Amino acid sequence: MSQIIPIASGKGGVGKSLLSANLAIALGQQGKRVVLADLDLGASNLHLVIGQQPGTASLGSWFTEKSDFKDIIKPTDYQNVSFIAGDSQIPDLTSLKHMQKVKLIRNLKNIDTDYVILDLGAGTHQFILDMFLLSPQGIIVSAPAVTATLNGYLFLKNAVFRLLYTTFKRGTAGRAYLDELKKNSQALQKLYIPQLIQGLAATDAQTTQLFINRMQQFRPRLVMNMIEDPKDADRAQRIKASCNQYLGLEIEYLGLMYRDMLQDKALSSQLPVVVYKPQSVLGQAIYRIADKVISSPVHQFDSDFNPDSFNSDNFEAAEEDAAEDYNFKLSGIDDLVSGGSLSISELAEMIKAQNYELTQLKKENNLLKSKLIKAAEQGFKV
Repeated sequence: MSQIIPIASGKGGVGKSLLSANLAIALGQQGKRVVLADLDLGASNLHLVIGQQPGTASLGSWFTEKSDFKDIIKPTDYQNVSFIAGDSQIPDLTSLKHMQKVKLIRNLKNIDTDYVILDLGAGTHQFILDMFLLSPQGIIVSAPAVTATLNGYLFLKNAVFRLLYTTFKRGTAGRAYLDELKKNSQALQKLYIPQLIQGLAATDAQTTQLFINRMQQFRPRLVMNMIEDPKDADRAQRIKASCNQYLGLEIEYLGLMYRDMLQDKALSSQLPVVVYKPQSVLGQAIYRIADKVISSPVHQFDSDFNPDSFNSDNFEAAEEDAAEDYNFKLSGIDDLVSGGSLSISELAEMIKAQNYELTQLKKENNLLKSKLIKAAEQGFKV
């Protein structure tokens, strides 16, 4: 049975695809059969990282032309590594229908290989969360930057809530309890998972125990990228402490990767770092991560946990409503500041940066508005 390794990030630009591609090749070099799948649907560019020419066989063609799944698994120039291309030309792939998602999950689980590495899109879309929960040992990629830390934590928080709502199905007493709490969504989001478990246990002891078991099985792994100073590695330990305290979640620190301009050179050459310069600091970091993946015991969710049954009706994602998304993000900031993962000065810097971005956007909007007014005036004169 193949081991699925979903790789995700709370935000883009933290090196998720870099890790996905290079980890696949590093595992292949150690004799492991690997299938690398580009599931960043709607923004697929993983083929550029591995220097693979885009062909006609892709997830998009599989969904639209009803071809066999095995026909889109293509060999690469790298030992033991095959590739499934996404399709950025088909925007509908970013919002798959439920049965399309079920079909994709079943085919991914049935691939005859040692590892299936899923390069997921950034953010917390339901599709991304469901793919991440295909394994209790998915990898979350973050960076020391404040926004990256916040978004990485929020991704894990969303994943825990997704797991919560898929465990407490409609019709259970625990689900009724959650629905009642959700009437005050801000209060629910600020309620820490350990506290929430206490209330659920008093209402629905059996399902609560099932959720506790699944939380014990759920062991995401964290990789900190773009490290510039050894002190930056402390951020990983602080994220781990916050996840444990506020989410009741144990995460594994899988490794760190120092910022290296070499990755830009490798990308422009369309060669993965472990091929372009395997002895580099970045290359050696990826090899250490690959060694940990190989040596780690394989964990699975219980047999009753079936990702095929995930449906959008089972979970109301915070990001789907702007007000809830805002409150959810604020609750994440509260957690990280309270747990020491973010300092007040770092928070202030993030606010300054966001205010600067807002100011720039306003300037751009005013410039566009003036151009439109001038264009309209000229049109009237004509």
